[in-house]
This record gives sequence, C-alpha cells and structure tokens, in this order.
Amino acid sequence: MSEIIQNSWTRLRSFTNARLALGRAGDSLPTQEVLDFGLAHARARDAVQHALDVDALMRALGTCGFEPLAVQSAVRDRAEYLRRPNLGRKLNEAGRMLLKGSAYHSLNRCHPEQNEAFAVAFIIADGLSAIAPASHAVPVLREIVGKLEGWSIAPVVVATQARVALGDEIGELLRAEMTVMMIGERPGLSSPDSLGIYLTYRPRIGCTDADRNCISNVRPEGLSYEAAAHTLHHLMLAARALGQSGIALKDESDLPRLP
Repeated sequence: MSEIIQNSWTRLRSFTNARLALGRAGDSLPTQEVLDFGLAHARARDAVQHALDVDALMRALGTCGFEPLAVQSAVRDRAEYLRRPNLGRKLNEAGRMLLKGSAYHSLNRCHPEQNEAFAVAFIIADGLSAIAPASHAVPVLREIVGKLEGWSIAPVVVATQARVALGDEIGELLRAEMTVMMIGERPGLSSPDSLGIYLTYRPRIGCTDADRNCISNVRPEGLSYEAAAHTLHHLMLAARALGQSGIALKDESDLPRLP
C-alpha cells in the first residue's frame, strides 16, 4: 500500500474550498480525494438540471411582502435551454403579455404623467443553477430593499429557463429605470449554489454584457448577503447619477463616500 504524502501547503486548505494541497499516493491522488472530486462533479451536474420550485419561491416572496409574477423564456424544456441559449434570452408570449399589463396598470394608477412605471425591477432567475436563487435570492432582496427608501419597486419577477439577457426584455416591458437580475451562475466544483447579480440601467432588448455590472459568488461561503447588498446599493445610486451602467460604471463601494 502506498503511503499518502501530505502537501506542504495543506494548512492553506483551512482558508478556502478550492482544490489545492490534495496530497498524493504514489503517482496518483489519494482515494478520498478522487471520490470527493467525483462527488463535486456530480453535484455541479445536478445543479444544472435542478428545477426551480417556483411555487415555493413565490410563497417566500409573498411572506416577505413582495408581489411576485412568474414568467418563462421561450425555451420549452431544460434540454432545449442548454442547446439554445438564444431562446433563454427572450420571453414566451404569455410572459410578455403579463408584464405589459403590469406596467400599463402601474403607469395609469400611480404615475400617469411619467414614461417609467418603476425605478427598479428585481428578477429572480434559475439560470444554470436553480439551487442558488432558491437559497440566496430572498435574503439578498430583503437586504437591498431595506436600503431603497422612496424607490418605486416593480413586482418581483420569477423567471425560469432564463439567461441573463432575459432581464433586458423584462425591464423594457415593465418600463423600469433599471433591472437587478439575481441568477444562478455556472456551477463550480466547490460552488454549485453561487448567485450572480446583474445591474442594467435603461434595460432594453439589444443590451450587451458591456452594459451591465456583475456581482458574483454571492453565498455564505463567498460574498455575504450584506456585502452584496452594500455593493449593489452603491452601484444603483451611481448608475442613476451617471445615467448608465456597465463599463462606464466602476465599483467604488469600498471607498469613503463623499458628502
């Protein structure tokens, strides 16, 4: 039996979930590390296939006082979602009509003199890991909404079979000044539940990634809910002041705030 030789960097493993200092047994990895890798890979694959429990998420949002709406992209099923990213970037007809009606009623009821129905539209989407929004979106939403006194907030949209760019059409239909999409990121071998947050100012069909700001790896083992909400709040205020988001907007949330 080969003796397991410990890596001198082993102590670093107490600071990260990254796969480092695995040691070796002869010319190979220790059996336990091989098994752990297989398990992590299986969890990542399962996260991609995992379906978002829309009803449970809608109930959680309602309990917190939000008004949720459920929509789906033009994708028919998960297999098509993985094969056809373009279809995940646009709504199906039912979702399109639902959001048009929501924006129309808001404008006529609350803001008949304005072109914008809402200051911000929050979107919770499954993306490539439905585990992430199911676990982390509502806590982040509670944190950020507490900072937005005086902002008109659209009904929270729960989107399935969604890609990031689906938020552009949603924001355009809701006539929102900006959108915040909370979406499951591509699972990693140590992070199958990582949530990404994308801010887009003046959302419209045709926006590109250069028009957005991204806050990544939101989860207890990564960026905390409080830190994510702090950064997002800063970016939202800066986007409004600057009149744009994306590459023109820098994250300076860790700098002292000027009067």
